[in-house]
Amino acid sequence: MDKLKKVLSGQDNNDDGDILQAANHASTLGWGTRMKGFIACFVLGVLCSILGTCLLWIPRVGLILFAVLYTFGNVASLCSTMFLMGPLNQLKRMCARERALATAIMLTCLVLTMCSAFWWKNNGLALLFCILQFLAFAWYGLSYIPFARDAVIKAFSVCLK
Repeated sequence: MDKLKKVLSGQDNNDDGDILQAANHASTLGWGTRMKGFIACFVLGVLCSILGTCLLWIPRVGLILFAVLYTFGNVASLCSTMFLMGPLNQLKRMCARERALATAIMLTCLVLTMCSAFWWKNNGLALLFCILQFLAFAWYGLSYIPFARDAVIKAFSVCLK
């Protein structure tokens, strides 16, 4: 009731960030529930990716099934971390300076994989975008480990010399 009084009297300085934070706090889960949700989503994502890889070799429809299941697996794996840190924190971290490019490339490749599989019906592009999805997702994941990206860059530079 106090909140309603503040809003009606114009004393509440509520902006979109506050609304998102209020929604985030209203949907808090216990630690056990968060872990169960994380494990369920992550396992579902991994199983879909593995199933998609197994179905890759089916004639005619294999590549489309692979693209769809692999993309769904990546989305499920990405959503699994939302259970650990919450949706708002996950979105903030995805858009952080050190992850923004990897996030943009990964999400673009997710969309382009589906477009190439269903709309353009180009198997080569679907496979290319799945590979780019994997690389962008790996680069995105490495951004959470301190100095991991630097180590990968150094390892590749040593191998290429």
